[in-house]
Amino acid sequence: EIPIEQRPELDRWIISLLNSLTAEVKENYANYELTRAGRAIQNFVIDHLSNWYVRLGRKRYWGGEYDTDKVSAYQTLYECLITVAKLSSPIAPFMSEQVYRDLNNTTKKEEYSSVHLSKFPEIKEEYIDKKLEERMQMAQDISSMILSLRRKVNIRVRQPLQQIMIPVLSEEFEQQLRKVESIILAETNIKEVQYLTDASGLLIKKAKPNFKTLGPKYGKMLKSISGIIQNFTQEDIAEIEKNESISINVDNETIILNLTDVEILSEDIPGWLVASEGRLTVALDITVTNELKQEGLARELVNRIQNLRKDSGFDVTDKINIFIQKHDEINDAIASFGEYICSQTLAVNISVEEKMEHIDAKVVELDNFETLLRVERII
Repeated sequence: EIPIEQRPELDRWIISLLNSLTAEVKENYANYELTRAGRAIQNFVIDHLSNWYVRLGRKRYWGGEYDTDKVSAYQTLYECLITVAKLSSPIAPFMSEQVYRDLNNTTKKEEYSSVHLSKFPEIKEEYIDKKLEERMQMAQDISSMILSLRRKVNIRVRQPLQQIMIPVLSEEFEQQLRKVESIILAETNIKEVQYLTDASGLLIKKAKPNFKTLGPKYGKMLKSISGIIQNFTQEDIAEIEKNESISINVDNETIILNLTDVEILSEDIPGWLVASEGRLTVALDITVTNELKQEGLARELVNRIQNLRKDSGFDVTDKINIFIQKHDEINDAIASFGEYICSQTLAVNISVEEKMEHIDAKVVELDNFETLLRVERII
């Protein structure tokens, strides 16, 4: 059993979140808020455990040496699944029982034969790290914003882009971001991050009232408050982003607005797309240079070759030779990134041919053109 404090940060994060979830679900059950408990569990499993933790660490579960990192990954995933089964048992009795038994039949770690006989999970406060949870949430949110901007202009994730800019609201804010920078860059296929301590001359923002939160609170004053929000200066917007609140004067009465009361929008700048969400703002450089285009094409080639390997029934450890029909863009990509393509596909050689007449050659679509591709297993 690897102690929690000796596990990688990704493992410590999901364990922290798991214990925070346990506390939340326990409180919801105590207040008979079964729907809230179920939604909290669903959000944890889908958004955090499956779409983030398992996906980011998927290579840790693959073949290879059964080292400390792999053991830590399996132990952490087991703890999450067995705890989720126990948390879910009051509202999803049959599914939680199946998950519990499947896990316990393999590991024999649980004392009881049924999840409904087991003890409710204990909250381990010493494993909860709110700072870690906060910065990982920032990584998830920023990655989501960048991927959304990519979709907006139809730039695939396999196409590398050079940089993003992120305005930082404080020194601590920047430190938190830097700790998850590598995750953000890997998830979004970006080369580098620029942190802006003063974005006032570069990023222009506008504020709009959030009527859903303002209406129930201020009623008749809503019109006056809306006018003030729409006239917020860049300094006003920076203040509410940094402090998550701002005081305004309405008819000689001081009112405190929260960040949730204001919708902040960012204007795009030439060659960039900008998105804002709460305290976070991201600017994405959407310029695709020739070198970036070649790298993107190389990544697309890797994808097509891997698909062809799979369709041909090759084993994941089989070495191959690659044959591809000549094309100007392909020639440049292979010249610059041939070693990368070979390393990712276990290829020994890439042969560019004038004509492809082999019966096993397949038509593949790359960017805005088609070509012929063939892979041959080396025996």
